[in-house]
Amino acid sequence: MNSFVLSITYLILFFSAQQNTSVLDLQISGAKSDKGVVRILVFDSENGYPDQLELAVKSLTIPIVKQKCTVKINDLKPGNYAISVIHDEDSNGALNTNPFGYPLEKYGFSNNAKAYFSAPPFSKAAFELKSEVKTIQIQLR
Repeated sequence: MNSFVLSITYLILFFSAQQNTSVLDLQISGAKSDKGVVRILVFDSENGYPDQLELAVKSLTIPIVKQKCTVKINDLKPGNYAISVIHDEDSNGALNTNPFGYPLEKYGFSNNAKAYFSAPPFSKAAFELKSEVKTIQIQLR
């Protein structure tokens, strides 16, 4: 009887742990070339969005193959998130701009939110991640 109760307890713990995590399948396309890397920042609030690495809940650097890349992020809790991406062609860790601040490297945001003179607000790029597998496609501009 004790082993039966213990087995049920393990099953409950296993399935409840499964429901508290989500998988984000991120597909990024539109890179100018295969040079450099794609840098990804994931934010769960406006705080730090879109470019403060130290305030991102997740940061990733991914190689580019055939002008695109795909990555699975497995350890995000359900909630609202926004993603910013840059194609760091020279691998210097920053988005290169001209003297007027116009980006010289491609960039993108979740929901393919458009930037007009500055990054789109968190609310435009935000999406809800539930206990699921969610695919997000970002087209670099």
